[in-house]
Parts: sequence; structure tokens; C-alpha cells
Amino acid sequence: MTVNANQKVLKKALGIGLSAVMGMSLLAGCSSNANGNTNTASNGGTATDGGSKERVTLKVEIFDRGNSPAPYTITNNYLSNMVQERFGDPNNIDVEYVPVQRSEEVTKLNVLMASNTDVPDIVFTYDSSVFYRYAQQGGLTDVGALLDEHGPNLKKFLGEDTLAFGQLDGKQMSIPGKRAITGRYTSYIRQDWLDKLGLPVPTTTDELYTTLKAFKDKDPGGLGSKNIPMGMALAPAQFETLIYSFIKPIKGDLTYGQRYELPLHDGFKDAMQFLNKLYNEGLVSQDFSLDEDKTQLSKDIQNGNVGFWSEDVDNIFYAEGTLDNLYKNVPGSKVTAADVLTNANEGNKYIKSRYASNGMYIMIPKSSKRAVEAIKYLDWMASDNNLIDIYSGVEGENYDLVDGIPVVKADVAQEFADRLFNAGDMAIISNGKNIGDQATNEKAWISGFPERNQEMLKQSIDIANTDTVGPIVFGKPIEAESKYGTTLSDKLSVIIVKTAMAKPEQFEAVYEQEMKDFMSLGGTQLKEELEAALKDL
Repeated sequence: MTVNANQKVLKKALGIGLSAVMGMSLLAGCSSNANGNTNTASNGGTATDGGSKERVTLKVEIFDRGNSPAPYTITNNYLSNMVQERFGDPNNIDVEYVPVQRSEEVTKLNVLMASNTDVPDIVFTYDSSVFYRYAQQGGLTDVGALLDEHGPNLKKFLGEDTLAFGQLDGKQMSIPGKRAITGRYTSYIRQDWLDKLGLPVPTTTDELYTTLKAFKDKDPGGLGSKNIPMGMALAPAQFETLIYSFIKPIKGDLTYGQRYELPLHDGFKDAMQFLNKLYNEGLVSQDFSLDEDKTQLSKDIQNGNVGFWSEDVDNIFYAEGTLDNLYKNVPGSKVTAADVLTNANEGNKYIKSRYASNGMYIMIPKSSKRAVEAIKYLDWMASDNNLIDIYSGVEGENYDLVDGIPVVKADVAQEFADRLFNAGDMAIISNGKNIGDQATNEKAWISGFPERNQEMLKQSIDIANTDTVGPIVFGKPIEAESKYGTTLSDKLSVIIVKTAMAKPEQFEAVYEQEMKDFMSLGGTQLKEELEAALKDL
């Protein structure tokens, strides 16, 4: 590891604490309506007759990823026209989409929410602390009564468990999107390397360590200095998978929901010590601290240099993606999906993180005069086949219906494929293709991948669903999360890198110092507040 690599991570510490001052008065312009009332059916203008008496405009946030194919734009495309035709026109509503760069999601949302005139009627975020902050500052509409009156299909689609993620002090302050699939991470190993060495697929963490040593010492790929027994990046799919195999969940199969809260768990130190051992013995990617977006890890895997790695459940299976390129670049290579990392604190179960049942937090600003229309729009999306049509397009052109599941056509024309370029961002009530229970959703999801990769993807999903731990829903904001979350997230990266690269005899001192810093930067307040919230459950 070079000095520059160390400096790249440590630079984060220099600006630590700056994030805590953000957002304290972002909602100065988000007041109640002029008559002092909160948004109920009375301020939408459409409470009783099912359609506006005069034509109105409903403004909806949309992510702009800069990938609109000609002749479409992010605000004028096949799906936006479909929404206008099926929902807008029958209800005398003009649906106007307000683009926000995906990479600037929270920053732009803060600007919009501070404005009474420019904020859309429907906004959203993936960040729970952002949602809680807006709700606490009085910037959001309580949509409970609106859902009862205008959102029966939406309520049925989401279900009580998902809706609970949007509640604060017993009020429904946001509408959480519903996640179709909750499986998150899987591990993979080079089967051809195992076969060459006459080794079985490891089934425990101890067996994995022995296998990694064999990969390094015997170099079955004949790679010399390019040999990487275990691929690693400074990204959640890699470090979180490792850490979860050591930590003790907080309550049953539940744990704290934020990644930067991992250092507060029993077993976190053990995880860091194991990573330190792997690093110092040359068993993991030596420059992993420079690879926060997994670019280098992906290249190393595709070039055949990596023996074992963990990854997001779907990431390697896309057409002309990581797995396809590995098989093309290294003839005879073979990968096996494997559940390997066992947690000694949990009876050697294969503990791993799962997604919560919610996706993004959909919110209606308090200043909106179109709360009723907003709920009706979301309810329309949850009705009939509208969600399927948004995600899947036109039967016979984009997909074929097989056993009730829309299966993407292998030979779909480009013009038909282009019509769905923004499908995931339009279907905001659904994170992934929700067409039934999770097993059905998984089957539909798998059908969209190249047939050659579908069988291993099934195995990958099965592993991702095994012995999972999900986030606790406290039903109230954890103040320290919004105050210190960004700072502590940066600090987590520093802890991982510095403890991994420490000499074995220096690990204890480095770990203690980094954890002392973590607690002083807000970790102490976070720990106290989380433990108090647990007692209130």
C-alpha cells in the first residue's frame, strides 16, 4: 500500500464535522397553507368528485441520469406520455416532471424544499434521516387520511409493514416505496482454481482462510504478482459482507439500519482484526482503499486475477458484464456462487445484510396544494396493470407473458427497448419489479438476465436470502443520525483502511485510537440514543 493511498482515505477526516451544520433551516419556506391548515382533502380541490373541476398541474420529481435516448427527454418520453394519457387527461390534470440529477439528489432536494413556489408536489429520497428532518421541521403533509380516502389500491399494494417505514409519531408522513427483492449480497469463488488444487468449496470462514492461503501459495491461475486470492474494495458489498459475518445482531434478526452504526456492534473489532490478518498476509487486494466504486475490483475479476469475492446479488450477471467478460477473457474459467462466511457469534450461521422492505421515501411537501392529486397519481400507479406496463412496456413488443410473468423478449427492437429507459425511476412506488410475492418477483427479475447466467443468479439469490439480518424500525427519528451520519460514515472508511493496513503488532493501538475518534465525532451520542430507542420499543 502506498502513502498516497493512505492519504486519499485520511483526507476525509480533514473535513469531518462539516456535514453536521447542513440543513438546519432548509425548510424555512415550507410552511402550512395560507389558511393555516395542513394538507387534507380540502386543499386538493378534488376531494369528492374524482376529478378536478378545473385543469390543474401536478409536479412530480424525476431522477435525471443523463441517459435519455433520442428522440426522448427525461420530461417528454414514452412513459410520461402514457401517464398523461391514462391518468392525467381523464382527471383533468397536467402531469409535469421536474428533473433532479441522481448524483445531486439530496442537495437539489434541499433547495427545492426551501422554496414555496418551485418545490414539486411529489418529492422523494432514499435517505431516512433526510425524511425525518423534513417531517420534524413541519415541511411534510400527513397523508394518513388522504390514503384512506384516495389510496385504497396503494395501501393494499404497500402493506402495513412497508407503510410503517414512513410513519413518525403515529402519523403517515411519507409513502415508502416497496422493495421487490430484499436479498442483497452473495459471495463467489473460482471453481476452476479449486478444481486445479483438488479443493472443495469452503463452507466456513476458517475453511475460506485455508483456501485463500492455498490460492496465494500455489497460484492455480499462474498469475504471479497479479494473483489476488480475495478481491476487496472500499465499498459496502465487500466490507459489509465481511463485517456482518462477525457482528452480533442487536435484536433477533434485526440490527441498526445505518452502515456507519456497524462499529457499535459486538464483533466489529473481530472483523477488523480478520481483515488486518488477510491484508498483512497478502490475501486481499492491496490497494482496496483506492477503489471506492469497485472499478478496479471489477477489472481484476474480469481479467481472471481474483479467486474469491463478495458482490451485490445481481452485479456480475448482466449481459457483457463481469461474468461474461471473465469467461471470454479466461478460457476454462468457472465461477461458483458460495455461502462461505460463517458467524461464530450466531451459531456459525451465514449472517448477512438484507434490504428493508421499503425503497425510497415519497413525500408531499406541506406547501403543496395538490396533495389529493398526488395520492391519486400514486394510487393509479398501484392499480390494474399500470405498474407492469411502466416496468415492462408492451406485450409482444417488449415482453412475452409466460406463466403470468412478463419475460423480456430476447430480440426486442431498440426502439421498443428505448421506451423503458427510465422505467425504474418512473415507478417510484416500487423498487424493482413488484408483480406478486418475493418468489414471483425474483422469478420475473431473473428472466430479464441472459439465459446463460440465469441458473447461477438463482443460486446467488438463494444465498442472499439465507440467514439475513434487517434494519430495526424505531418509528421515530434518531437525532444523532441526521447530525453525525455523514461524518461517521466517512470515519467508518478511515477505520477500515487504517486498521487493515496496520502492522499486526500495532493493530490494537490503531483500533483503539480510531474508535476513540469515532465516539468523539458523534458515536457516543449515537450509541446512547440508539440504546434509549431500543428500550422504548
